[in-house]
Amino acid sequence: MAKTIQQSVTFKAKASKLYAMYADSKTHSAATGQKASVGAAGGRISAYGGMISGTMLHTVKNKSIVQTWRAKNWKKSEPDSILILNFEDTKTGGRVSMVHANLSDTAAKSVTAGWKSFYWDPWRKYLADAAKPAKKPAKKAAARKKPAAKKKAPARKKAPARRTAARRR
Repeated sequence: MAKTIQQSVTFKAKASKLYAMYADSKTHSAATGQKASVGAAGGRISAYGGMISGTMLHTVKNKSIVQTWRAKNWKKSEPDSILILNFEDTKTGGRVSMVHANLSDTAAKSVTAGWKSFYWDPWRKYLADAAKPAKKPAKKAAARKKPAAKKKAPARKKAPARRTAARRR
């Protein structure tokens, strides 16, 4: 029997930022720490280096995403699941409401935990890191060190003058 999971997660970021974290390939990759490719409606999607794939079915910018979704390790006999993400602003940021439908019993267990560990937790870290003030670049240690003074070779003592026969007389 097909399973459906629902999760609602709040973040300290507006809905438009959360939408971009999923719908924009570069931001999706940065927020999860894994390569992702997300196309427009009708286009293919891929995340976690190809471990997740599907088709973008419908989007409403900054509001919702609907796509087919499957993990690479699912049996070929298992159908694609349907993922619906809705984004809304809250007083302190934004909320993602997720409905993930048509999951097998086995997939539902791993997907339920996977959303937290592969999306929600990395997104929180990404947003927290982005909120930190930018650090000034540290000067390289080599640039701070003064060059060592060159040591002078000890002066040679002059050899005593040789006495010539004319001098000795």
